[in-house]
Amino acid sequence: MHGFANPTRFLKIAKWLTVPLLVSGLVLSIGSVLWGLTQVPPDRLMGDTVRILFVHVPAAWLGMGGWTAIAIASLMELVWRHPLAAIAARAAAVPGAVFTAICLATGSIWGRPTWGTWWVWDGRLTSMLVLLFLYFGYIALSSSLAREGQSSRIAAIFGLVGAINIPIINRSVVWWNSLHQPPSITMGESAIDPVFLWPLLIATLGFSLLFGGVVLARMRAILADIQADARLRRKALQAEELAS
Repeated sequence: MHGFANPTRFLKIAKWLTVPLLVSGLVLSIGSVLWGLTQVPPDRLMGDTVRILFVHVPAAWLGMGGWTAIAIASLMELVWRHPLAAIAARAAAVPGAVFTAICLATGSIWGRPTWGTWWVWDGRLTSMLVLLFLYFGYIALSSSLAREGQSSRIAAIFGLVGAINIPIINRSVVWWNSLHQPPSITMGESAIDPVFLWPLLIATLGFSLLFGGVVLARMRAILADIQADARLRRKALQAEELAS
């Protein structure tokens, strides 16, 4: 786990992986969405509105996956003091928030013709909205701590506490009566017709690769900022020593 703790070693691997992840993610995401829009037939009940599935479901998956990554990185920081854990958590927060917002927006668009309303305060929608606010809070907190040069352990604790919301999102349609449909994909089985399932799985893979590429790119940018700040501090100290 600590083998990639050296920033120089990590940056070499991240530089090699970032572009392939972004390119393959874009190709798979665009291809699967186009497949879903042009080749998949209308659903028997939902008609053409079912096509939003190929964006909504991957976005929901990565909204939850992004916070799961934050929680894992936070645990690594608090328990194992991994030097890149806080950077990984910060890097995952913004794309996670973006995908959560996309999930909420597409869900609202999908809900209007399906449920007859843009929004209902049911368990799944409300817990996803809470997740978006948690992202906003984490981004503000971690950015403030980094700006002030303070310990990121407070943000790590916030990341772990916020993870309580992930199983709530996952099980909300089971625990409470809801307009939202029950889980269509569970361990080892799926209630989705293969004509919809295959492009959905490819879209999920594509969006996941895209997410990974964005996280690596953000980690590289954050490390570059930290290194630039360190150089500026060294130069400032040298200037003070010369002046004295």
